[in-house]
Amino acid sequence: MPVISQFYGILIYIYKEQGGKHHVPHFHAQYAEFEGVYEFDGNLIDGQLPRKQNKLVEAWALIHSDELSAAWKAWNESGEIIKIDGLR
Repeated sequence: MPVISQFYGILIYIYKEQGGKHHVPHFHAQYAEFEGVYEFDGNLIDGQLPRKQNKLVEAWALIHSDELSAAWKAWNESGEIIKIDGLR
């Protein structure tokens, strides 16, 4: 599970999940003991983060949705890891 971005203590991961429980392209955000699963538009589909960190992840996803799609495709098709800038 490669880390593709990190900011303000939040780690962003992508997984290869062929046939997994989340049937849409998505990423995982981890902050301390919390984890959320998000669609590329920032919609939370599973888990939870504290409110402040959730808002940061939602904003980051909207800013980087095209890059997230490219990173997902590269990782699932060839195993290439594409890093994405965090929030500043």
